[in-house]
Amino acid sequence: MARDTTDDTPLTSIGELADYMAQGAKPKSTFRLGTEHEKFAFFTADHAPVPYFGEASIHALLIGMQQKLGWEPIIDGDNIIGLAGGSGEGAISIEPGGQFELSGAPLETLHETEAETTHHLEVLRQIAEPMGIRFLGMGGSPLWTLAQTPKMPKSRYDIMTRYMPKVGKNGLDMMYRSSTIQVNLDFSSEADMRTKMRVSTKLQSVATALFAASPFTDGKPNGMQSWRGEIWRDTDNSRAGLLPFVFDAHFGFEHYAEWALDVPMYFVMRDGRYHDCTHVTFRQFMNGALKGEIAQWQPTLGDWTNHLGTLFPDVRLKRFLEMRGADCGPKSHISALSAFWVGLLYDDSALAAADELTAHWDYESVTALRDAVPTQGLHANMAGKSVLDIVRETLALSKAGLKARARLNAQGEDETLYLQPLEVIAETGRTVAETMLERYNQKWEKSVSGVFSDYQY
Repeated sequence: MARDTTDDTPLTSIGELADYMAQGAKPKSTFRLGTEHEKFAFFTADHAPVPYFGEASIHALLIGMQQKLGWEPIIDGDNIIGLAGGSGEGAISIEPGGQFELSGAPLETLHETEAETTHHLEVLRQIAEPMGIRFLGMGGSPLWTLAQTPKMPKSRYDIMTRYMPKVGKNGLDMMYRSSTIQVNLDFSSEADMRTKMRVSTKLQSVATALFAASPFTDGKPNGMQSWRGEIWRDTDNSRAGLLPFVFDAHFGFEHYAEWALDVPMYFVMRDGRYHDCTHVTFRQFMNGALKGEIAQWQPTLGDWTNHLGTLFPDVRLKRFLEMRGADCGPKSHISALSAFWVGLLYDDSALAAADELTAHWDYESVTALRDAVPTQGLHANMAGKSVLDIVRETLALSKAGLKARARLNAQGEDETLYLQPLEVIAETGRTVAETMLERYNQKWEKSVSGVFSDYQY
Protein backbone atom coordinates (compact mmCIF):
# COMPACT_ATOMS: atom_id res chain seq x y z
CA MET A 1 0.00 0.00 0.00
CA ALA A 2 1.46 3.36 -1.04
CA ARG A 3 -0.43 5.67 1.26
CA ASP A 4 -2.52 5.22 4.40
CA THR A 5 -5.92 6.90 4.44
CA THR A 6 -6.72 10.03 6.45
CA ASP A 7 -10.50 10.25 5.99
CA ASP A 8 -11.80 12.01 9.12
CA THR A 9 -15.46 11.00 8.64
CA PRO A 10 -16.56 9.88 12.12
CA LEU A 11 -17.80 6.33 12.68
CA THR A 12 -20.88 6.15 14.85
CA SER A 13 -22.08 2.55 14.45
CA ILE A 14 -20.79 -0.92 13.61
CA GLY A 15 -23.28 -1.10 10.73
CA GLU A 16 -21.28 1.58 8.91
CA LEU A 17 -18.30 -0.76 8.72
CA ALA A 18 -20.10 -3.38 6.61
CA ASP A 19 -21.78 -0.63 4.60
CA TYR A 20 -18.37 0.76 3.63
CA MET A 21 -17.42 -2.51 1.95
CA ALA A 22 -20.87 -2.97 0.40
CA GLN A 23 -20.50 0.39 -1.33
CA GLY A 24 -17.78 -1.17 -3.50
CA ALA A 25 -20.43 -3.02 -5.54
CA LYS A 26 -20.65 -1.79 -9.12
CA PRO A 27 -22.27 -2.81 -12.42
CA LYS A 28 -20.42 -5.56 -14.27
CA SER A 29 -19.91 -3.20 -17.22
CA THR A 30 -17.64 -1.06 -15.02
CA PHE A 31 -15.51 -3.91 -13.58
CA ARG A 32 -11.79 -3.21 -13.60
CA LEU A 33 -8.65 -5.08 -12.54
CA GLY A 34 -5.71 -3.72 -10.60
CA THR A 35 -2.43 -5.64 -10.63
CA GLU A 36 0.24 -5.27 -7.95
CA HIS A 37 3.73 -6.69 -8.05
CA GLU A 38 6.78 -6.51 -5.83
CA LYS A 39 10.41 -7.21 -6.71
CA PHE A 40 13.72 -7.36 -4.84
CA ALA A 41 16.26 -4.64 -5.72
CA PHE A 42 19.89 -5.82 -5.89
CA PHE A 43 23.30 -4.61 -7.05
CA THR A 44 24.50 -6.46 -10.14
CA ALA A 45 28.14 -6.26 -9.03
CA ASP A 46 27.80 -8.44 -5.93
CA HIS A 47 24.09 -9.35 -5.59
CA ALA A 48 23.87 -7.31 -2.39
CA PRO A 49 20.53 -5.82 -1.38
CA VAL A 50 19.91 -2.14 -2.05
CA PRO A 51 19.72 0.07 1.07
CA TYR A 52 17.33 2.97 1.53
CA PHE A 53 19.95 5.71 1.86
CA GLY A 54 22.85 6.55 -0.47
CA GLU A 55 23.65 7.66 -4.00
CA ALA A 56 22.58 4.25 -5.32
CA SER A 57 19.60 3.40 -3.16
CA ILE A 58 15.86 2.92 -2.82
CA HIS A 59 15.61 6.62 -2.00
CA ALA A 60 17.42 7.49 -5.23
CA LEU A 61 15.16 5.16 -7.23
CA LEU A 62 12.06 6.85 -5.83
CA ILE A 63 13.44 10.33 -6.55
CA GLY A 64 14.33 9.26 -10.08
CA MET A 65 10.90 7.77 -10.71
CA GLN A 66 9.27 10.92 -9.34
CA GLN A 67 11.26 13.08 -11.74
CA LYS A 68 10.49 10.81 -14.71
CA LEU A 69 6.78 10.31 -14.01
CA GLY A 70 5.86 13.57 -12.31
CA TRP A 71 3.97 11.64 -9.62
CA GLU A 72 3.35 13.09 -6.17
CA PRO A 73 5.90 12.00 -3.54
CA ILE A 74 4.55 10.33 -0.40
CA ILE A 75 6.51 11.41 2.65
CA ASP A 76 6.89 9.78 6.08
CA GLY A 77 8.78 12.09 8.41
CA ASP A 78 11.61 13.40 6.27
CA ASN A 79 11.73 10.42 3.91
CA ILE A 80 10.09 9.69 0.58
CA ILE A 81 8.40 6.29 0.88
CA GLY A 82 6.31 6.14 -2.29
CA LEU A 83 4.70 7.93 -5.21
CA ALA A 84 1.07 8.55 -6.04
CA GLY A 85 0.06 8.93 -9.67
CA GLY A 86 -2.84 11.04 -10.81
CA SER A 87 -6.30 9.68 -11.49
CA GLY A 88 -6.00 6.25 -13.11
CA GLU A 89 -2.19 6.06 -12.81
CA GLY A 90 -1.60 3.78 -9.82
CA ALA A 91 1.11 4.17 -7.19
CA ILE A 92 4.59 3.06 -6.20
CA SER A 93 5.49 1.95 -2.68
CA ILE A 94 8.27 0.19 -0.83
CA GLU A 95 7.82 -2.89 1.32
CA PRO A 96 9.73 -3.33 4.61
CA GLY A 97 12.84 -4.95 3.09
CA GLY A 98 13.02 -2.60 0.12
CA GLN A 99 10.80 -4.65 -2.19
CA PHE A 100 9.83 -2.14 -4.89
CA GLU A 101 6.10 -2.31 -5.62
CA LEU A 102 3.84 -1.05 -8.37
CA SER A 103 0.19 -0.88 -7.38
CA GLY A 104 -1.36 -0.71 -10.81
CA ALA A 105 -4.22 1.49 -11.92
CA PRO A 106 -7.73 0.05 -12.25
CA LEU A 107 -7.72 -1.06 -15.88
CA GLU A 108 -10.30 -2.58 -18.21
CA THR A 109 -8.21 -5.22 -19.99
CA LEU A 110 -5.20 -7.44 -19.48
CA HIS A 111 -3.64 -5.87 -22.55
CA GLU A 112 -3.54 -2.62 -20.59
CA THR A 113 -2.06 -4.47 -17.61
CA GLU A 114 0.74 -5.84 -19.79
CA ALA A 115 1.44 -2.38 -21.20
CA GLU A 116 1.43 -0.83 -17.71
CA THR A 117 3.89 -3.43 -16.38
CA THR A 118 6.20 -3.07 -19.38
CA HIS A 119 6.23 0.73 -19.10
CA HIS A 120 6.89 0.64 -15.36
CA LEU A 121 9.84 -1.74 -15.74
CA GLU A 122 11.27 0.21 -18.67
CA VAL A 123 11.20 3.52 -16.79
CA LEU A 124 12.56 1.90 -13.64
CA ARG A 125 15.39 0.31 -15.61
CA GLN A 126 16.41 3.68 -17.06
CA ILE A 127 16.90 4.97 -13.52
CA ALA A 128 18.29 1.80 -11.93
CA GLU A 129 20.87 0.73 -14.53
CA PRO A 130 23.25 3.71 -14.06
CA MET A 131 23.28 2.81 -10.35
CA GLY A 132 24.12 -0.83 -11.11
CA ILE A 133 20.73 -1.96 -9.79
CA ARG A 134 18.40 -4.61 -11.20
CA PHE A 135 15.37 -6.42 -9.80
CA LEU A 136 14.68 -10.04 -8.93
CA GLY A 137 11.35 -11.73 -9.65
CA MET A 138 10.74 -14.57 -7.20
CA GLY A 139 8.64 -15.18 -4.12
CA GLY A 140 11.34 -15.19 -1.45
CA SER A 141 14.70 -13.56 -0.92
CA PRO A 142 17.13 -16.33 -1.98
CA LEU A 143 20.40 -15.14 -0.46
CA TRP A 144 20.22 -12.44 2.20
CA THR A 145 19.61 -13.31 5.83
CA LEU A 146 17.11 -11.29 7.80
CA ALA A 147 20.01 -9.42 9.41
CA GLN A 148 21.47 -8.57 5.98
CA THR A 149 18.16 -7.29 4.64
CA PRO A 150 17.82 -3.49 4.71
CA LYS A 151 15.00 -1.83 6.62
CA MET A 152 12.94 0.97 5.14
CA PRO A 153 12.22 4.13 7.21
CA LYS A 154 8.45 3.76 7.20
CA SER A 155 6.75 4.31 10.55
CA ARG A 156 4.07 1.66 10.23
CA TYR A 157 6.79 -0.94 9.58
CA ASP A 158 8.48 -0.07 12.87
CA ILE A 159 5.22 -0.89 14.68
CA MET A 160 4.79 -4.15 12.77
CA THR A 161 8.43 -5.17 13.30
CA ARG A 162 8.05 -4.88 17.07
CA TYR A 163 4.72 -6.71 17.05
CA MET A 164 5.29 -9.61 14.65
CA PRO A 165 7.54 -11.77 16.87
CA LYS A 166 4.80 -11.74 19.52
CA VAL A 167 2.16 -13.33 17.26
CA GLY A 168 3.92 -15.85 15.00
CA LYS A 169 7.20 -17.35 13.87
CA ASN A 170 7.38 -15.98 10.34
CA GLY A 171 6.09 -12.41 10.45
CA LEU A 172 9.45 -10.74 9.94
CA ASP A 173 10.27 -13.02 7.02
CA MET A 174 6.90 -12.12 5.50
CA MET A 175 7.67 -8.43 5.85
CA TYR A 176 11.30 -8.34 4.82
CA ARG A 177 11.98 -11.40 2.68
CA SER A 178 8.87 -12.24 0.65
CA SER A 179 7.49 -10.89 -2.60
CA THR A 180 4.17 -11.35 -4.38
CA ILE A 181 1.95 -10.64 -7.36
CA GLN A 182 -1.68 -9.79 -6.59
CA VAL A 183 -4.76 -8.74 -8.50
CA ASN A 184 -7.68 -6.69 -7.19
CA LEU A 185 -11.10 -7.49 -8.66
CA ASP A 186 -14.61 -6.06 -8.41
CA PHE A 187 -17.99 -7.48 -7.41
CA SER A 188 -21.50 -6.42 -8.37
CA SER A 189 -23.42 -7.30 -5.19
CA GLU A 190 -23.12 -9.07 -1.88
CA ALA A 191 -24.11 -12.35 -3.54
CA ASP A 192 -21.49 -11.86 -6.25
CA MET A 193 -18.85 -11.02 -3.64
CA ARG A 194 -19.82 -14.14 -1.69
CA THR A 195 -19.39 -16.47 -4.66
CA LYS A 196 -16.14 -14.89 -5.80
CA MET A 197 -14.64 -14.91 -2.33
CA ARG A 198 -15.72 -18.51 -1.69
CA VAL A 199 -14.29 -19.78 -4.99
CA SER A 200 -11.08 -17.78 -4.82
CA THR A 201 -10.45 -18.70 -1.19
CA LYS A 202 -10.75 -22.39 -2.01
CA LEU A 203 -8.50 -22.07 -5.06
CA GLN A 204 -5.90 -19.75 -3.54
CA SER A 205 -3.59 -22.63 -2.60
CA VAL A 206 -3.90 -23.95 -6.16
CA ALA A 207 -2.56 -20.59 -7.30
CA THR A 208 0.23 -20.85 -4.72
CA ALA A 209 1.28 -24.15 -6.28
CA LEU A 210 0.96 -22.87 -9.85
CA PHE A 211 3.07 -19.77 -9.15
CA ALA A 212 5.54 -21.40 -6.73
CA ALA A 213 8.89 -19.64 -7.09
CA SER A 214 10.68 -19.46 -3.74
CA PRO A 215 12.78 -22.63 -3.27
CA PHE A 216 15.89 -20.91 -1.80
CA THR A 217 16.60 -19.24 1.53
CA ASP A 218 19.92 -18.07 2.99
CA GLY A 219 21.77 -19.16 -0.14
CA LYS A 220 20.58 -22.77 -0.33
CA PRO A 221 17.50 -24.88 -1.12
CA ASN A 222 14.92 -24.68 1.66
CA GLY A 223 13.09 -27.92 0.86
CA MET A 224 10.03 -26.11 -0.45
CA GLN A 225 8.58 -24.88 -3.68
CA SER A 226 6.85 -21.90 -2.14
CA TRP A 227 8.72 -20.77 0.95
CA ARG A 228 6.49 -17.72 0.83
CA GLY A 229 3.44 -19.99 1.10
CA GLU A 230 5.00 -21.65 4.15
CA ILE A 231 5.63 -18.26 5.77
CA TRP A 232 1.92 -17.50 5.73
CA ARG A 233 1.14 -20.64 7.76
CA ASP A 234 2.39 -18.87 10.90
CA THR A 235 2.25 -15.10 10.47
CA ASP A 236 -0.05 -13.23 12.85
CA ASN A 237 -2.73 -15.89 12.52
CA SER A 238 -5.48 -13.79 14.09
CA ARG A 239 -5.49 -11.70 10.90
CA ALA A 240 -4.15 -14.14 8.29
CA GLY A 241 -4.97 -17.42 6.56
CA LEU A 242 -8.35 -19.01 5.89
CA LEU A 243 -11.57 -17.52 7.22
CA PRO A 244 -14.00 -20.29 8.28
CA PHE A 245 -17.12 -18.18 7.72
CA VAL A 246 -16.30 -17.85 4.00
CA PHE A 247 -17.38 -21.50 3.70
CA ASP A 248 -20.84 -20.61 5.04
CA ALA A 249 -23.40 -20.39 2.26
CA HIS A 250 -24.87 -17.18 3.70
CA PHE A 251 -21.87 -15.12 4.75
CA GLY A 252 -21.71 -11.47 3.78
CA PHE A 253 -20.16 -8.09 4.47
CA GLU A 254 -21.37 -8.10 8.06
CA HIS A 255 -19.56 -11.37 8.83
CA TYR A 256 -16.28 -9.98 7.51
CA ALA A 257 -16.77 -6.75 9.48
CA GLU A 258 -17.49 -8.67 12.68
CA TRP A 259 -14.31 -10.71 12.21
CA ALA A 260 -12.23 -7.61 11.46
CA LEU A 261 -13.57 -5.86 14.54
CA ASP A 262 -11.94 -8.42 16.83
CA VAL A 263 -8.51 -8.35 15.16
CA PRO A 264 -5.89 -6.27 17.00
CA MET A 265 -5.05 -3.02 15.27
CA TYR A 266 -1.58 -2.01 14.16
CA PHE A 267 -1.91 1.78 14.31
CA VAL A 268 -3.97 4.91 13.93
CA MET A 269 -2.75 8.03 12.16
CA ARG A 270 -3.22 11.43 13.70
CA ASP A 271 -1.66 14.62 12.29
CA GLY A 272 0.63 12.56 10.08
CA ARG A 273 1.96 10.50 12.99
CA TYR A 274 1.50 6.76 13.56
CA HIS A 275 0.35 5.67 17.02
CA ASP A 276 0.95 2.04 18.05
CA CYS A 277 -2.43 0.43 18.75
CA THR A 278 -1.47 -3.24 18.80
CA HIS A 279 -2.89 -3.53 22.33
CA VAL A 280 -6.52 -2.98 21.26
CA THR A 281 -8.94 -4.48 18.75
CA PHE A 282 -11.00 -2.28 16.45
CA ARG A 283 -14.09 -3.19 18.47
CA GLN A 284 -12.39 -1.91 21.64
CA PHE A 285 -11.37 1.19 19.71
CA MET A 286 -15.02 1.72 18.73
CA ASN A 287 -15.90 1.42 22.43
CA GLY A 288 -13.49 4.20 23.45
CA ALA A 289 -10.35 2.21 24.36
CA LEU A 290 -8.00 4.96 23.15
CA LYS A 291 -9.67 7.74 25.10
CA GLY A 292 -6.95 9.34 27.18
CA GLU A 293 -4.17 7.81 25.05
CA ILE A 294 -4.52 10.08 22.01
CA ALA A 295 -6.26 13.44 21.69
CA GLN A 296 -8.46 12.45 18.74
CA TRP A 297 -9.52 9.09 20.13
CA GLN A 298 -12.78 8.74 18.21
CA PRO A 299 -12.61 6.23 15.30
CA THR A 300 -12.92 7.52 11.73
CA LEU A 301 -13.60 5.99 8.35
CA GLY A 302 -9.89 6.41 7.58
CA ASP A 303 -9.04 4.27 10.60
CA TRP A 304 -11.35 1.51 9.34
CA THR A 305 -9.94 1.70 5.83
CA ASN A 306 -6.39 1.43 7.15
CA HIS A 307 -7.36 -1.46 9.44
CA LEU A 308 -8.87 -3.39 6.52
CA GLY A 309 -5.57 -2.93 4.69
CA THR A 310 -3.63 -4.52 7.55
CA LEU A 311 -5.64 -7.76 7.49
CA PHE A 312 -4.01 -10.68 5.69
CA PRO A 313 -6.49 -13.44 4.81
CA ASP A 314 -5.73 -15.42 1.66
CA VAL A 315 -8.42 -13.34 -0.08
CA ARG A 316 -8.83 -9.86 1.36
CA LEU A 317 -12.10 -7.95 1.22
CA LYS A 318 -12.20 -4.17 1.04
CA ARG A 319 -14.32 -2.44 -1.59
CA PHE A 320 -12.92 -5.08 -3.92
CA LEU A 321 -11.32 -8.50 -3.55
CA GLU A 322 -7.56 -9.09 -3.41
CA MET A 323 -6.07 -12.39 -4.57
CA ARG A 324 -3.07 -12.91 -2.26
CA GLY A 325 -1.74 -16.44 -2.82
CA ALA A 326 0.94 -16.14 -5.49
CA ASP A 327 4.71 -15.85 -5.35
CA CYS A 328 6.31 -13.22 -7.51
CA GLY A 329 8.05 -14.74 -10.52
CA PRO A 330 9.17 -13.96 -14.08
CA LYS A 331 7.72 -10.88 -15.77
CA SER A 332 5.30 -13.04 -17.75
CA HIS A 333 3.72 -14.18 -14.49
CA ILE A 334 2.56 -10.67 -13.62
CA SER A 335 -0.07 -10.53 -16.34
CA ALA A 336 -0.60 -14.29 -16.05
CA LEU A 337 -1.69 -14.03 -12.41
CA SER A 338 -4.27 -11.41 -13.29
CA ALA A 339 -5.38 -13.40 -16.34
CA PHE A 340 -5.91 -16.55 -14.29
CA TRP A 341 -8.28 -14.84 -11.86
CA VAL A 342 -10.01 -12.54 -14.34
CA GLY A 343 -10.89 -15.53 -16.52
CA LEU A 344 -12.27 -17.47 -13.54
CA LEU A 345 -14.13 -14.70 -11.73
CA TYR A 346 -15.29 -12.19 -14.34
CA ASP A 347 -17.17 -14.61 -16.62
CA ASP A 348 -20.43 -15.95 -15.18
CA SER A 349 -20.09 -19.40 -16.76
CA ALA A 350 -16.49 -19.86 -15.65
CA LEU A 351 -17.32 -18.70 -12.13
CA ALA A 352 -20.28 -21.07 -11.88
CA ALA A 353 -18.14 -23.97 -13.13
CA ALA A 354 -15.36 -23.15 -10.66
CA ASP A 355 -17.93 -22.96 -7.87
CA GLU A 356 -19.24 -26.39 -8.86
CA LEU A 357 -15.70 -27.81 -9.11
CA THR A 358 -14.96 -26.77 -5.52
CA ALA A 359 -18.47 -27.22 -4.08
CA HIS A 360 -17.48 -30.10 -1.77
CA TRP A 361 -14.22 -28.57 -0.56
CA ASP A 362 -14.77 -27.80 3.11
CA TYR A 363 -12.70 -25.72 5.52
CA GLU A 364 -10.75 -28.71 6.85
CA SER A 365 -9.78 -30.05 3.43
CA VAL A 366 -8.78 -26.62 2.13
CA THR A 367 -6.69 -26.08 5.27
CA ALA A 368 -4.94 -29.39 4.63
CA LEU A 369 -4.28 -28.36 1.05
CA ARG A 370 -2.89 -25.02 2.21
CA ASP A 371 -0.55 -26.87 4.57
CA ALA A 372 0.67 -29.29 1.88
CA VAL A 373 1.19 -26.99 -1.10
CA PRO A 374 4.29 -25.06 0.04
CA THR A 375 6.32 -28.27 0.07
CA GLN A 376 4.49 -30.49 -2.42
CA GLY A 377 3.42 -27.90 -4.99
CA LEU A 378 1.55 -29.43 -7.92
CA HIS A 379 2.01 -32.89 -6.39
CA ALA A 380 -0.30 -32.15 -3.46
CA ASN A 381 -3.75 -33.72 -3.50
CA MET A 382 -7.27 -32.43 -2.99
CA ALA A 383 -10.54 -34.35 -3.16
CA GLY A 384 -8.88 -37.34 -4.82
CA LYS A 385 -7.11 -35.26 -7.47
CA SER A 386 -3.59 -33.91 -7.77
CA VAL A 387 -3.25 -30.15 -7.72
CA LEU A 388 -1.79 -30.48 -11.21
CA ASP A 389 -5.08 -31.96 -12.43
CA ILE A 390 -6.97 -29.13 -10.71
CA VAL A 391 -4.64 -26.58 -12.31
CA ARG A 392 -5.42 -28.01 -15.72
CA GLU A 393 -9.17 -27.86 -15.06
CA THR A 394 -9.11 -24.32 -13.70
CA LEU A 395 -6.86 -23.08 -16.49
CA ALA A 396 -9.33 -24.45 -19.02
CA LEU A 397 -12.14 -22.60 -17.22
CA SER A 398 -10.11 -19.41 -17.06
CA LYS A 399 -9.25 -19.64 -20.75
CA ALA A 400 -12.91 -20.06 -21.65
CA GLY A 401 -13.78 -17.09 -19.47
CA LEU A 402 -11.18 -14.89 -21.15
CA LYS A 403 -12.37 -15.98 -24.59
CA ALA A 404 -15.91 -15.05 -23.63
CA ARG A 405 -14.72 -11.59 -22.53
CA ALA A 406 -13.39 -11.11 -26.08
CA ARG A 407 -11.13 -8.18 -25.24
CA LEU A 408 -8.81 -7.88 -28.26
CA ASN A 409 -5.50 -6.07 -28.65
CA ALA A 410 -4.36 -4.21 -31.76
CA GLN A 411 -3.27 -7.50 -33.32
CA GLY A 412 -6.70 -9.04 -32.82
CA GLU A 413 -5.53 -11.36 -30.02
CA ASP A 414 -7.73 -12.00 -27.00
CA GLU A 415 -6.55 -12.11 -23.39
CA THR A 416 -5.91 -15.87 -23.36
CA LEU A 417 -2.40 -15.18 -24.62
CA TYR A 418 -1.40 -14.17 -21.07
CA LEU A 419 -2.15 -17.68 -19.81
CA GLN A 420 0.56 -19.20 -22.00
CA PRO A 421 3.30 -19.41 -19.32
CA LEU A 422 0.84 -21.14 -17.01
CA GLU A 423 -0.21 -23.56 -19.74
CA VAL A 424 3.45 -24.56 -20.12
CA ILE A 425 3.58 -25.33 -16.39
CA ALA A 426 0.34 -27.32 -16.66
CA GLU A 427 1.60 -29.25 -19.67
CA THR A 428 5.03 -30.09 -18.24
CA GLY A 429 3.98 -30.39 -14.61
CA ARG A 430 7.02 -28.29 -13.63
CA THR A 431 6.77 -25.12 -11.58
CA VAL A 432 9.21 -22.23 -11.75
CA ALA A 433 10.54 -23.44 -8.40
CA GLU A 434 11.33 -26.87 -9.83
CA THR A 435 13.05 -25.29 -12.83
CA MET A 436 15.10 -23.12 -10.47
CA LEU A 437 16.15 -26.17 -8.46
CA GLU A 438 17.18 -28.05 -11.60
CA ARG A 439 19.30 -25.10 -12.71
CA TYR A 440 20.78 -24.83 -9.21
CA ASN A 441 21.96 -28.45 -9.35
CA GLN A 442 23.22 -28.30 -12.94
CA LYS A 443 23.68 -24.96 -14.72
CA TRP A 444 24.37 -22.89 -11.60
CA GLU A 445 26.68 -25.47 -10.00
CA LYS A 446 24.84 -25.39 -6.67
CA SER A 447 24.95 -21.62 -6.28
CA VAL A 448 21.89 -19.37 -6.01
CA SER A 449 23.76 -16.63 -7.88
CA GLY A 450 22.12 -17.88 -11.07
CA VAL A 451 18.73 -16.54 -10.04
CA PHE A 452 20.11 -13.00 -10.21
CA SER A 453 20.81 -13.38 -13.92
CA ASP A 454 18.08 -15.80 -15.05
CA TYR A 455 15.18 -14.22 -13.14
CA GLN A 456 16.02 -10.53 -13.15
CA TYR A 457 13.93 -7.66 -14.48
